[in-house]
Amino acid sequence: MVITELEQIISMVSEKLGYGKLSIKKSNIADYQCDDLFNLAKTYHKSPMVIGEEIVSEINKLDNFNDYFKEVSFCNPGFINITLSDTFINRILRFMNDTNKFGIKIDQHKTYVIDYGGPNIAKPLHVGHMRPAIVGESIKRILKYFDQEVISDVHYGDFGLQIGEVIYGIKEKNIPLENVTLNDLNIIYPSISKLCKENEEIKEICANITKELQDGNLEYETYYKKILELSLNDIKRIYNYLDVDFDLWYGEMDSRKYMKDVEQILKDKNLLTISEGASVVDVSEKGDPKELPPLIFKKSNGAYLYGSTDMATIYQREQDFHPDYILYVTDLRQKLHFEQVFRASLKAGITDAKLEHLGFGTINGVDGKPYKTRNGETPKLDDLFKEVENIFKTSKESNKNMDDEDTKKIVNAILKFADLQNNRDRDYIFDINKFSNVVGKTGPYMLYTYLRLNKIIECEKSSDKISNIIYNDVDRNLRLKILELDSEIKKAFSERMPSYIADYLYDLAICANNFYQNNHISSCNDNIKKADWLYIINLTKKILKEMLDLIIIDVPTIM
Repeated sequence: MVITELEQIISMVSEKLGYGKLSIKKSNIADYQCDDLFNLAKTYHKSPMVIGEEIVSEINKLDNFNDYFKEVSFCNPGFINITLSDTFINRILRFMNDTNKFGIKIDQHKTYVIDYGGPNIAKPLHVGHMRPAIVGESIKRILKYFDQEVISDVHYGDFGLQIGEVIYGIKEKNIPLENVTLNDLNIIYPSISKLCKENEEIKEICANITKELQDGNLEYETYYKKILELSLNDIKRIYNYLDVDFDLWYGEMDSRKYMKDVEQILKDKNLLTISEGASVVDVSEKGDPKELPPLIFKKSNGAYLYGSTDMATIYQREQDFHPDYILYVTDLRQKLHFEQVFRASLKAGITDAKLEHLGFGTINGVDGKPYKTRNGETPKLDDLFKEVENIFKTSKESNKNMDDEDTKKIVNAILKFADLQNNRDRDYIFDINKFSNVVGKTGPYMLYTYLRLNKIIECEKSSDKISNIIYNDVDRNLRLKILELDSEIKKAFSERMPSYIADYLYDLAICANNFYQNNHISSCNDNIKKADWLYIINLTKKILKEMLDLIIIDVPTIM
C-alpha cells in the first residue's frame, strides 16, 4: 500500500512533465528509491540527470509535499531518493492498526486446489515427509489470508507396489486380518520391500496383487481397507501434532472411477499410442531443449501408474471444483513427472486450471547430506519430535517443568521456522542445536519476541491513538519495517514462498527488540511519547501473531 500510494504521487508528476509512470522500491540509502530514469533517458533521449532533477523539482513544489515526504532528492548517476515524512508513516500505521488484516488485500478471487502431504500408506512417516506437510499448509494459509477459495487434499499414495507388498506379507505371515496392527505394517513393509529387490518372482507376485486390487479384487480390497485404516489413523495423529489439516483425505485409489473416462478422452483425441506393449502419451513439444519422454498411461500388463492416477485426479478436481489453479507441493525430483502429467492433461483438455508444481529441496544434516540418524537411517517423524523436545528441555532447567501443550508449540516453532525460513526450492541444513536457540534466526527467538512485547502491553495501559511524532532512529526503523508487511506478504502469495514471511518476521523481531532495549517505556514520563510507543508495540505484536499463524506457529504461554 505504501509503494502504491507513493508511485501514484511521483507518477502523476512524471506524467504531467510528459514522461511515463514511475516505480519505486526499498533503498539502503533512503527509505525508497526510483531508478527508472535510465529507461526514461533512452526513451526521451535526455540525460537521466536532466530528467531526474526536473521530476524532483516538481515533486518539491507540491502543496501536500509534507503529507508524504521529508525529503526527495536526485542522486547521480540517475536515482531519485525518497525519505518519508513522519506524518505519512504514522497515517499508514493508523490505517493498518484500524483495518482488518492490516488493510492488505488482493483484488483477484480464485479457486485453488492444493495437493500436499502425499504420504504413502503402510509406511511410517519420516523426516522427509515434514517439508511437504508444513510448506503446503503454510501456502494454504497464505492463500486463505487473501480470501481465496482453497480446497486442500492430502492425496496419499495407496496405488503403488507397496500395497501389494504389504498384502503379500500379511498373507505370508498368516496374520488374521482383524489382528493386524500398525506395528505389523511397520515390520512387514521394509522386509517385503527388501525381499522384492532380491527376488524378481516375489516382486512379480506383489505387482500382480497391486494390479488385481486396482481392478477391484474383493479379497484384496478388504486387506487394503484395513491397511488404510491403520495407516491413516497414525498419519492423522502426526499431522495433528504439526497443526496440519486437509479438507479432503483422498488417495490415488479414489481416482479409479475416473480412469476409464480419461482413457477414453485420450483415445478420442488420438493421444494414446502403443510402445513396447504399453499405452503412452507423447508430451514432447517443438522447441524443447531436450526430448521429453512420453507419459506411460498403462503398462503392458494393463496396470495403471502414477501418471495415470494424477491425470484422473486432475479430471476429478475439474469436475468437482472447476478450479482456477491446481498446486502440487512435492519434492523437486518429481519435476519431470509433473511436466509430463501437466502436458498430457492440457493436451487432453481435461482441465482449464493453471497447473503449478511447487517443488521443494531436501532436509540435510550438518554434514550436508540428507538428514539421517547415527545408524544411517532416515529418522521417523515421531523420533525427530522427541529428539527436538529432549534438546529443548535439557537446555534450561525450567524447561523441564513446562506443560505438554507449551512444549509442543515450541518444538513446532523450532521445526517449522527452521524449514520455512528457507526458499522452498532449496535444500537446507537442519542443525537441531542451532535452531533450538532463543537467539538468532530461530523459532524460539520469534516466540520470545512476541511474549516480551505481550508482557509490556500487559504491564502498561495500551493506547488507541498515535501522534505524528517519531522520536529517534530506532523508533523510526521499527515503524518503517511495519510498513513493509504489505509487499512481503504479497510476494509470499504470488510466488508461493512462505520464506518471505519468515524473513520479514525475523527482521521485524530484530527491530522490535532494538526498540524495546533503547526506548524505556516503563520509566517514560512523557505521556504522549509513552502512548505512541505502546501503540507501536501493540501493532507489532498483532503483526507477529498473525504472520506466525501463516507459518503454522502457535505462541506458548511462557518460554
